[in-house]
Amino acid sequence: MGQYTQLTQEKRYHIYAFMKAHFSKTNIASEIGVHKSTVSREMRRNQGKKGYRPKQAHAMALERRTEAHKCVKLTPPVIALINECIRQDFSPEQVSGFLARMHHLRISHETIYQHILTDKAKGGTLYRHLRLSHKKRRKRYGSHDRRGQIQGRISIDERPAVVDARERIGDWEIDTIIGKKHKGALLSLVERKTKFTLIRKLPTKRADLVAEAATYLLNPYEEKVYTITADNGQEFAHHEYIKEQLHTTVYFAHPYHAWERGLCENTNGLIRQYFPKGLRFELITDNQVQMVMNRLNNRPRKTLGYKTPNEVFFQAVMTQAA
Repeated sequence: MGQYTQLTQEKRYHIYAFMKAHFSKTNIASEIGVHKSTVSREMRRNQGKKGYRPKQAHAMALERRTEAHKCVKLTPPVIALINECIRQDFSPEQVSGFLARMHHLRISHETIYQHILTDKAKGGTLYRHLRLSHKKRRKRYGSHDRRGQIQGRISIDERPAVVDARERIGDWEIDTIIGKKHKGALLSLVERKTKFTLIRKLPTKRADLVAEAATYLLNPYEEKVYTITADNGQEFAHHEYIKEQLHTTVYFAHPYHAWERGLCENTNGLIRQYFPKGLRFELITDNQVQMVMNRLNNRPRKTLGYKTPNEVFFQAVMTQAA
């Protein structure tokens, strides 16, 4: 691929003309000499209510470019806002996104990292709120898995293709959510097709407790448990127990590939709305956990045709039983 360059207004008129001639995005890209992803991104980002129009698209692109180059100074009020977010255990990337969404302040996460490092050099404690506060920050051209290898793990590469297609009910994703100061945990399980969610409170994320809790939650639906996909955390080291009890197979995603368990990550975000970061999980009651499960499973979802996870999941269970 060649070096990336901004699209000119002339090329935007060419894109429009080729669209009208029903050219594919790949063919349009070839005609104007850019990568097909450039054409796809252009048509997605610079499209108005009446579709793609070259003059409007060029104006939108210029406006976005101008906004991106606006410099936000780290004034005392802005610094106070950043510090408040960091002390709530926001990551620098989350702080950057929060400021852009809620305060219309465009500050890169790298700038926020530098602010934290400067504060540390002056004896400050902001760095302690980083997830890896005790580790030296590495350059981003490489990464290492800090967790021990789980014995007997089966890679997601061996998982049946039908799981990716979400054509059947019975493929689950599993994860844990940790409470303040790593005291207490929640185990979450989500069925990939229906988004049906199960949650259980744990005193710790010890592997044997996680395995027992997963078995307890899924046992009533054993006939609808074909696969389970986990990350590489040591809390899933007893996956063989889950396999034996539920007659299923546990697959492990690649390290640092959270998108391979994207549904569970998203569901954990929904759970965090009720049990936010910084909350002491030992104070959570089983009734509160049940309430959150009910809320999530009885919430209409657009991807389910505005049916609820309960409706879709249990309809399938009842159909199979019949």
